[in-house]
Amino acid sequence: MSEETDQNDRLYHLLAAVALQDRKAFRALYDATSAKLFGVALRVLRKDELAEDAVQDAFVAIWHAASGYQPHLAAPLTWMVTIVRNKALDILRRARTGGADVQVELDDADVRADTAAGPYELAQASRDARALADCMDTLAGRQRQAIGMAYLHDLSHSEVAGRLDLPIGTVKTWIRRGLERLRECLAKREAA
Repeated sequence: MSEETDQNDRLYHLLAAVALQDRKAFRALYDATSAKLFGVALRVLRKDELAEDAVQDAFVAIWHAASGYQPHLAAPLTWMVTIVRNKALDILRRARTGGADVQVELDDADVRADTAAGPYELAQASRDARALADCMDTLAGRQRQAIGMAYLHDLSHSEVAGRLDLPIGTVKTWIRRGLERLRECLAKREAA
């Protein structure tokens, strides 16, 4: 069994215990993942105090949502990273719209990307995200996991292969075919 599989099993069991409101398991889950999750939040927000807020908000959400975790959709850490990233993006959005007493330093690319993000664009982005999630649900679990590792965690094909303990050719094929299916699914949804 690979180290990645061992970690996934351990995190899965901790999440299952957290779903039953086990505080010791929650502490162990926090200890095992908080540093990595803080790194994710820090990459988005670029300020320690804001990243800490995002991680705290995420762990509150994890405590409440653990019973809804579905291992066939994503690895435990992938699921948790998604929650942290969403919390960090929420903080970033609030800062950009002036809804919070925080100042986030934005680089020119961030400013250019969001200058046209009005209510319509935000609603469209939300619809696009839902459509992508629905299309991702049509993929097989391990294929969905491989795509998530490659695109959410920015891992190379060889890193994904190593973590899933699969041949690199298999991973490349899964990702390529999965992306083709996603394109087709999204095109059908857009045409409807």
